Parts: sequence; structure tokens; C-alpha cells
Amino acid sequence: MKGETSWFSYCIDDVHKDNKGFDSLSDIDDEGNKDNSPVDLILPDDLLEQILAYLPVASIFRVGCVCKRWNEIVNSRRFLWNWSPVSVQKPWYFMFTSSDEPVGYAYDPVLRKWYGIELPYMVKTSRWFIASSCGLVCFMDNDSRSELYMCNLITKCCFRLNEPPGLRSCDYSALSMSVDRMSTNYTVTVVKSKQVPDNYFQWDLSIHIYDSVTMMWTTTVTEMLTGWRGGDESVICNGVLYFLIFSTGSFQEPRHGILSYDLSTRSPVRNLVTRGFIAVPCSLTCGRLMNLNGTLVMVGGIRKQDRQDIITGIGIWVLENKKEWREVARMPHRFFQGFGELDDVFASSGTDDLIYIQSYGAPALLVFDLKKNQWKWSQKCPVTKRFPLQLFSGFCFEPRLEISP
Repeated sequence: MKGETSWFSYCIDDVHKDNKGFDSLSDIDDEGNKDNSPVDLILPDDLLEQILAYLPVASIFRVGCVCKRWNEIVNSRRFLWNWSPVSVQKPWYFMFTSSDEPVGYAYDPVLRKWYGIELPYMVKTSRWFIASSCGLVCFMDNDSRSELYMCNLITKCCFRLNEPPGLRSCDYSALSMSVDRMSTNYTVTVVKSKQVPDNYFQWDLSIHIYDSVTMMWTTTVTEMLTGWRGGDESVICNGVLYFLIFSTGSFQEPRHGILSYDLSTRSPVRNLVTRGFIAVPCSLTCGRLMNLNGTLVMVGGIRKQDRQDIITGIGIWVLENKKEWREVARMPHRFFQGFGELDDVFASSGTDDLIYIQSYGAPALLVFDLKKNQWKWSQKCPVTKRFPLQLFSGFCFEPRLEISP
């Protein structure tokens, strides 16, 4: 769109003019068109770089529109690498505002503003599988599970990964990824689960691993689970892959479990349920796994004792000693009620010290700061619910400039 930064758009009709919580990365103040500022004339490039490096990521795009000199500075490779360790950035949350189309807004918890961001054109719907780590976001299509793209949503860089091995027509898939912050090499994992024909209690499970250095996939686990199946929730934490499994028995409690697999082995492993099973802390309606500064965190809906589809609260646990869960927070009742009719399943993701929790039925977004033990509502999203069956979902990512696929 002419006059805008690619992938970043202005507010659409849903946004009221008095909503001060929304902004666009491509908006510029009228004063930004002047290039004869005394500061611009006096400061040398290296000192100006150091000053601009303290700006939040959203302001970098505005700075690039001030004048040619500033544009060259903020787009230089040296600036991008210097900006990363200086500027304090918190993870953003991208909220899909359509059940089908990949459109939505990204929330900045530092400035408490929403930005209109267009996702890569390759992402066709909001139902794609999504994983993120250290500024990169991986998308996998929901139909064939064969299209995978690694993207930086801020710089617009994208790279298509090779098609993973295994059956395309699996029943469940779980996508996760991890970036090495020093080398920026990354690992992608896909856990596939498919029901054995005419046998609901047995499921074929396979784990496929992509290495960005070799640009190749390897299949390290292929086995049959009895009484359990895989799902769509997984995360990599300290080189270990964790993924949720679900009981296929009618009366088995709890109905959830977690399997772990050490990615450093890269060798075939058998009997995953025996070797790497981790019990959940209580009966859950759903569980969401995330890596917060090298700690495995689970956000779960606490199930009513005699009703598996009724949620009574939301808890947050951290895994200690690779086997034991410790509850670190439980959502206060006033926030739990603030969601209105909260379904037994919900969206939640996080990184750094922040955890985002969102109801599928409304655009309300709750933020929990693990370090400060603080609950806070986000600034109101600039989109309202238009019809009863409209669904909302989202994902967390780090806004970074210096990393590319």
C-alpha cells in the first residue's frame, strides 16, 4: 500500500478515533519530515546511533522516515546489532481478529499500544500452527502440514523450510522451535500423531526435527502409544522437547500428561511413556506450555471435579527437577470473571517474564508478569466482537530487528 511500510497498516474501520491505545508502525508526526534539526547537524553518526538504539522497536520505523541520514543509520547492520542489547523490549502478543483470515493486531506491553500488522502473504488462515523463539516465528499450514515458513514479523524476512517427513494426513500435530541466541541457529520440531485404523486406544507417534545448519529433517522417534495420543501443544526448553498427550480411555484421570524428549541425543528412542512421562499437577481442562527464561511453565484450566468440561480457575505452574510442578500463581477471581463466559479451553503463550491469556470468545487480553507476580489487563483491543460465533486467538513473539531466518 502506497505510503505505508510493508506489512504494517493503518487502523481499519473497527478502530474508534478516541482509542488512544492503538497506533500504527507506519504513522509519522508532521514534524518528522524535517531534516534540519540542530541535533541532526551536530551529532556524529556513532553518537546518534547510540541514542537511537534506546528507542523501542515501534519507534525505529518512524525514525527511518525522518530523513535520509536517519534511515540509513537504522537500516545499517551495525545499528541492528547494537540496538538489540541496548533497547529493553518485552514480548508482543499478536491477536487474530478473524476466525479464518490471518489479520489482527499486535500488542506492545511497554507502550501499552496496539499496532496493525499484516502477516506474511503465505499464511492463508488464522488456523495455521505457530511457534516462536527469539524474534523468529514459524508457521505451518493446517491442511497438509507440509508448508513451513520461518519469519521475522518486524523486518519482513521469510524463508521456506523443506517439507518435513512423515504422513501428511496425521490427526494431530504439535509445532515448536528454539533459537540459539548466540549463534542464531534454530531447531524446529513437529510431533505427529495418527490413530491406528479401527482402534481408538492406539496411536502412531513420530517426532521430526529440523536443523537450520544442515537444513535437513531427521525422524528420531516412531512408536505406537496405547491409551494416549498426541495433541497440538509442545515447547522446547533447555534442549528438551515437551509435548502434551491426552488419555484415550473413558475413565482415566487425569486426562492429560506430558512427554519429554532430549533433543541432544538425536538417536532413536523407544518407550517414551516409560522414559519421559511427567504427570500434570491436577485435573485440567486444557494445558498450554511455554519457555520462560529457560523454565518450563504450564498454564492450565483447573477442571471441576465431577465435570471435565467445566473450568473453575486458571493456574500457573513451573517444572522443577524435571518431574515436580510448583504452583506459582492462580488467576484472581475478579480477573477470571472479567473474561465473561470463559470456555474450558483458551489461548495462552509467553516468553521472557510475561504470560498472555486470552479467551477464544472475546478480544480481552490478560497479562501476567511472572517476575513481579502481577496481573494486568492489556489496553483494550481496537476490535469488538461482531457476531456470536466470532473466535479470537493469538501468539506471543519477541520484536527483534537483528535476527533473520
